[in-house]
Order: sequence, then C-alpha cells, then structure tokens
Amino acid sequence: MAPLSNLAARDVETLIHPYTNLATLRDTGPLVLERGQGVHVYDSDGKAYIEGMAGLWCTALGYGNEELVEAAASQMRKLPFGHLFTGRSHDPAIELAEKLKEIAPVPISKVLFCNSGSEANDTQVKLVWYMNNALGRPRKKKIISRVRAYHGVTIASASLTGLPNNHIDFDLPIAGILHTSCPHHYRNAQDGETELEFSARLAAELEELILREDPETVAAFIVEPVMGAGGVIVPPQGYFDAVMRVCAKYDLFVIDDEVICGFGRLGTPFGCEALGFKPHSISIAKALSSAYLPIAATLLPEVMYEAMLSESRKVGTFAHGFTYSGHPVAAAVALKTLEIYARDRIFEKAATRMPQFQAHLKKLGEHPLVGEARGMGLVGAVELVADKASKKSFEPAKGVGPRAVKFAEEEGLIVRFISGDIVSVCPPLIINEGEIDEMFARLTRALDRTLDWARA
Repeated sequence: MAPLSNLAARDVETLIHPYTNLATLRDTGPLVLERGQGVHVYDSDGKAYIEGMAGLWCTALGYGNEELVEAAASQMRKLPFGHLFTGRSHDPAIELAEKLKEIAPVPISKVLFCNSGSEANDTQVKLVWYMNNALGRPRKKKIISRVRAYHGVTIASASLTGLPNNHIDFDLPIAGILHTSCPHHYRNAQDGETELEFSARLAAELEELILREDPETVAAFIVEPVMGAGGVIVPPQGYFDAVMRVCAKYDLFVIDDEVICGFGRLGTPFGCEALGFKPHSISIAKALSSAYLPIAATLLPEVMYEAMLSESRKVGTFAHGFTYSGHPVAAAVALKTLEIYARDRIFEKAATRMPQFQAHLKKLGEHPLVGEARGMGLVGAVELVADKASKKSFEPAKGVGPRAVKFAEEEGLIVRFISGDIVSVCPPLIINEGEIDEMFARLTRALDRTLDWARA
C-alpha cells in the first residue's frame, strides 16, 4: 500500500470523519478535495470528478457560484454576526422568514432557524412535546418514525433515524420514539402484493401500532417524502393517502422532513407537493443555501406558535434556540439562493432533465449486479445483489457496495455507499444533459468493474 501524502497523514492524525470506518481510514487516507466548479470537484492532485452526490444531497447550484460568494462577502462587511436572542433581530433573518412563509406548501405561521437538518428535527421533537404540554395533553408525547428513515444524529433526531448503526452502542433510541414499517415494496412486499395493497397493509400496521401504544399517548408522525440516506426509498402507490388518513383519525401532528427533498429535488419546490400530502410542520436545510453556509429551519403552524405564546406567558421566556439561529451571513446566502432558484427557473429546468436521469437509472436496473434501480426526480440509487432472481444480498463483510463506490471514484465520479450495498446518486440541480450522460457512463463502468471483481 502506497504511503499517505502529507495532507492525508495530517488528516488521519487530527480529524474524526463522520460515517467513516475510522480503522480502515488510517490505511487508505481520505480523498482531499481542493476546489470545485459547476458539477465538478478537483482533488489535491488536480484530478476532476463529477460530484454525483451534490456533496451530501445539498449543493443544488453546484460549485463556484459567484453570486452566493458575493452575498456572503457583502453581508460579512455589513453585519458579520447578529443573534436573535432576547428580541434582537436583523434584516436577512426577517426577509428570509418572510420568503419561506411565502413559498411554503402549507400555511406557516412562523420560522425558527437553526444550523442543520439534525437540529431542525431535534427541534421538532421538543416543540411537539412543548405544544402538547401547553394544550393540556401531557401524555400525548410519543413520536412515530419509520424503519430506515434518516432524520439526523443528535440524541433525539438519531432516535428518529431508523438505521441500526445510528443506535448501536450510542444507547439509542430514547424512550417515546417508535418505528413503523419501511415503505420499500422491492424488499418488504409479500409475494404478489401490489403497491396499493402494500400501502394499505402499511397503513394498517401504523394504525395497529397507534392502538397498541394508546392513541392518547401518540403525538406525531415524521416522514421524508422520499427516504434519502436510508436507501432512496420511493413510497409505493397510494402510500401517503393511506397513512395520512390514519394520522388524521388519531390526531397525529405530521412532520415533513424536507432536508433532502426540499428545493426542487423531486421537480417541485417541496417534496410533499410531488408526493401529494399536506404536513403540519416542515424541516428544511441543505439546499436552502445550496449548502454554501450552514442554515436550517423549522416551519411552524399557527397552533404550535399559539402554544409557544401560552408557554412564554407561563414560563416567562421561550427557552430554545442556537447562537447561530438565523445567522445573518447564512441568511443572506440563503436569500440569494432562493432568488436564483426563482429567477433562473432552476426547479423547472431540473424537471426537464429528470426523465433523462430516470431513464438512465432504469437502464442500470438491467445490469447483472443490480437488483433494483429506483429513484424520483434527480435522486436515485441502485441496490447491488448477489442474485437478481432471488434478491439475495451479498454478505456485508464482502464490501461490494464500498468497492463499487471506490471504482466510481477511480472513474472520476463521486457517489455514496449506503448499507445494504446501495449506491446512491444525487447530482446538483444544474447538471446538464451531457453531464448526466457522462455521469451514468462512469457509473456503468464502475458497476462493470465491480461485477468482474465480485466474480473473481
């Protein structure tokens, strides 16, 4: 094995990398990126890669957008920091909150800013509890998430996350967080079960869970329109119609996690619009600023704001928030991002490229290594299997998914491995037709190499 470069060696001795096998990293070293432009990033040796994951599902406008750089620099010169504690405020936060209320897909009363999707979903948990205390419903506190959901890594949001590695040896999930079935027809449907039948069964299982726990104790249901880090799970036909009826029946507050699906990823401003359901509150992050600066928010309905007012009168304060909530520089960049989305019709233009993207994805489903190719809009995944007919998975220890990602990297493409030998792809929304063709050509070559390696 070649010795690590100076940068790589310094990295290994100083940094902890999220979602990384830290033991393996000591031998392989990191991929050190130096710059980016458009849909491409360049490593410290000058090699170019198509950034097929938009960073982490987030750099919607790609790299090197000078308008966003200038928005940050201009605000830095004017007011580099300002907090929102104890009634202070500033123009960027006010204007951004107004804009988010304007474009929200459901009626929103107020916006509460934070810094990440994890913080937004953690805040959702606290506010559901807070609201029900204010409403005189102290028992109505349990929150239902789903197996394979991803909602973050704080103690509460990691508990909502329905992935084993986020719980093992972290002593999670915490009490009061429940998980219902994952809506993945390919893996979880019974023999011969149609998508509509599968959806009806999942809704019945959700209702059974609520009844078993006691509806008076179950407060909320949190969902991603398309499940991202759990494997790009697109809900089956009729799913949201069925589960939303159950939520309405038992007065469950519906939280929509739009951290990945929000801002054009599925061809609509918000993912819930593409999937046809109406939540009560919404979590946003990532593409809110095209990830140029950390910013996130919870979009709250009037009933929740009224509860917060009531508690403020009782307690004397609303004791929640972050130093960087609505940071003026991040808010200014987010405002410019939303301006660019609207002015340049980014969502509409991306939507015209989605059929091409999904056609390439469907073609990958014919690859001998691929059990299922799935996706929606400009996000997709391929699930690699040892046997297509039986859907038999590879043994995790064989590392087939990570090997495919490594081959893609060698081909000049960055994609992401998800447990279960799933390889996901989620490019910047600005990707053009030729770049989509090249991205899938590189991914196909990587899968061909993976197949040869697996057979050998």
